[in-house]
Amino acid sequence: MNQRSVLLLGSTGSIGTQAIDVIGRNPDRFTVTGISAGGADPVALARQAVALGVQTVAVADADAAPAVFAEIARASAAAGLRQVGVELLAGPQAATELAGRQVDVVLNGITGSVGLGPTLAALGAGSTLALANKESLVVGGRLVKAAQQRPDQIVPVDSEHSAIAQSLRSGRRSEVRRLILTASGGPFRGWSRDDVKAVRPEQALAHPTWSMGPVVTVNSATLMNKGLELIEAHLLFDVPVEDITVVVHPQSVVHSMVEFTDGATIAQASPPDMRLPIALGLSWPDRLPDVAPGCDWSSATAWTFEPLDEETFRAVGLARHAVSTSATHPAVYNAANEECVAAFLAGRIGFLDIVDTVERVLLEHDGARASGDGGGLSLEDVLAAESWARARTHEVLARR
Repeated sequence: MNQRSVLLLGSTGSIGTQAIDVIGRNPDRFTVTGISAGGADPVALARQAVALGVQTVAVADADAAPAVFAEIARASAAAGLRQVGVELLAGPQAATELAGRQVDVVLNGITGSVGLGPTLAALGAGSTLALANKESLVVGGRLVKAAQQRPDQIVPVDSEHSAIAQSLRSGRRSEVRRLILTASGGPFRGWSRDDVKAVRPEQALAHPTWSMGPVVTVNSATLMNKGLELIEAHLLFDVPVEDITVVVHPQSVVHSMVEFTDGATIAQASPPDMRLPIALGLSWPDRLPDVAPGCDWSSATAWTFEPLDEETFRAVGLARHAVSTSATHPAVYNAANEECVAAFLAGRIGFLDIVDTVERVLLEHDGARASGDGGGLSLEDVLAAESWARARTHEVLARR
């Protein structure tokens, strides 16, 4: 595999830092030309920029740009380097501008629907998009699919979708009967609806198997993350939502499965470690050596699978409703959830209020329909639906 040029979006987050670890152990395979982050941690961003020798740094918070520039100078001096000119992009569109630069791979590890602009920019530039920002595909749906220039341009980085992509190598798409998404069940697996009424943010952030950012961790606790992943799988692999099954697998070793028409089920298994799907996103279709430890087959172990409790965890059912209702309902689903998670983490609402509010806002949305190729849906339609959902969510929460 020739050396690939890479842009890392969300470089200081969980996905970004693990991607840097993978790249650092494969310096002959990758060179990072640009990184982006929100700007909340100028020191970390500057250290990454100097260590990677990037040409461009993008900061979403324009007010943080002077601090980032000063920290780059400080980190360069500490490393004994003569400061070279690093291009600094600042403002809400900085990551989108960076993603539009022509490189081999853009890894989008941004959290939230703000990742939509960079996703569209990377696809428009012809780069391979290693997609960890599931929200941009959920929200932009048909727009993202319409912007895709070749079948393999989007490589999923979510562990579940990476597992499906790997398993699909075992047969033709026409031979697929259904996809099986596995879910850990989160910290409240087996709890009833009454049990979770008094859940506090610190409880929701204590995931039993994965170490993730706060938004994704809360989404995992509500199973909203699995709803987003269902929509993502539907769009990525062109499989109807009724042919996608969610099962609870608390060990988080089988990351997802594909069932073929002859009855065979192909699964991808590995200990929970995001470096594996990240590495595949960067190197697809090739594999890198020794990315993460494999399963230990020398000791007794057990994997269990159980049906999803859709009465207590209704987020997956709402995701199915969103996909089947209109082209903008998934954007509303995601936007309402983002606002509710922020309110929950701030202690303003309860745990059950998250999905209850998403459901109410989703059912109130009129929606916009679009043709299958995205031609009937505009970015303005999506942004308007998002804006309405956020405003309506605030109104609903204010009355609680």
